Amino acid sequence: MNAPATPELPVVVIGAGPVGLAAAVHLIDQGSEPLVLEAGPTAGAAVREWSHVRLFSTWGEVVDPAAEKLLAPTGWTRPDPATYPSGGDWADHYLQPLADVLGDRVRLGARVTGVSRAGRDRTVDAERERQPFVVHVNRADGREERILARAVIDASGTWATPSPAGGSGLPALGERAAADRIGYRVPDLDDPVVRARYAGRRTAVLGSGASAFTALAHLADLAESGDGEGAKGVWILRRGISGSTFGGGEADQLPARGALGLAAKAAVDKGHVDAVTGFRTEAIERDADGRLILVGEDGRRLDAVDEVLVLTGFRPDLSFVDELRLGLDDRLRAPVALAPLIDPNQHSCGTVYPHGHRELSHPEQGVYLVGMKSYGRAPTFLAMTGYEQVRSVAAAITGDLDAADRVELTLPETGVCGGAGLFDTPGAQQPDGDGGGCCGS
Repeated sequence: MNAPATPELPVVVIGAGPVGLAAAVHLIDQGSEPLVLEAGPTAGAAVREWSHVRLFSTWGEVVDPAAEKLLAPTGWTRPDPATYPSGGDWADHYLQPLADVLGDRVRLGARVTGVSRAGRDRTVDAERERQPFVVHVNRADGREERILARAVIDASGTWATPSPAGGSGLPALGERAAADRIGYRVPDLDDPVVRARYAGRRTAVLGSGASAFTALAHLADLAESGDGEGAKGVWILRRGISGSTFGGGEADQLPARGALGLAAKAAVDKGHVDAVTGFRTEAIERDADGRLILVGEDGRRLDAVDEVLVLTGFRPDLSFVDELRLGLDDRLRAPVALAPLIDPNQHSCGTVYPHGHRELSHPEQGVYLVGMKSYGRAPTFLAMTGYEQVRSVAAAITGDLDAADRVELTLPETGVCGGAGLFDTPGAQQPDGDGGGCCGS
């Protein structure tokens, strides 16, 4: 196939989450036609999988301004900008209405299985940039489809690819075989079926971020409830416990984040959670009763647990963009120009300045990874950052470099790193309106 790329072809956007839908809106503003391909059955399908989790950020910080303008003629009004949506609220009251307005530009049940240049695999140079992109799609009914595109914006996120339990970055030996007792998300303990799985049982929690804090706090609440007596958490840390393990506490400029760390600390202090430090999981074995035993790289064997929650972060799925010439950092798997700005060894999300098409570009011109996926394995991301990314990228695709290079976002000084809040917990401290925006659980 030797069809040259033309402006008449659509820009394919992969993923109908918050950033993917915002990308479509900004493309329309720039006079370019988007086609959003969503693998799930609804817009915001991944967000709906953590519908029970409440965001750190307010409604005022998770609605894209251009999207709000597109929605306004329909009678849509943004919920109270000072309140905090759950994932379900965000999907029901913003993402779905936005997808409805975009109409046929959003195709559901359309899983992208590959992206390349038409007639050119990644090894071929000849006239490469003159060829359109070709996007292979599997539909929910089993049909396969081939779509030509002038550019591709991959906003598919990282939710579907959680990191494993193994300390080496690979699944622990026996991890796959023990899948029936291992979870990779914060469980919804308000669901009676899920609650029964953890009530009165011993659960190992791997991870040291906000998701782990949330799980520990919820397990402690379960232990103190009438139907959860005997629930016990075992917190598995690869490092030791120091003054910064639980975050800034009451001194944190973001009260929600501080409250979350304090709740996890209280779970340990009250004896609902035992901490195991310096432990890197090498294997997961079953005992005679079917319970799980975690084995460390140093040979330690922990007492058996009934369930394991692996909350060690997420990573991007790059398999379907492997035929493209991407420039990715070796460590984070983020675009090479962006990686130094988001290195978790140096930055929190509040110290990453707004960035756009130049930091997100690749040797393969016309393809952009945006949103959570652009951060690779870096654990922090702001919804507002994603909206600014796609505003810049949409302008660059249509040739408006002045707009693409212009910064139209001022981030909060500290930002909010990805994670779940404790707003549903009675008495939990609520953050003020300066909290910043979080996009994820």
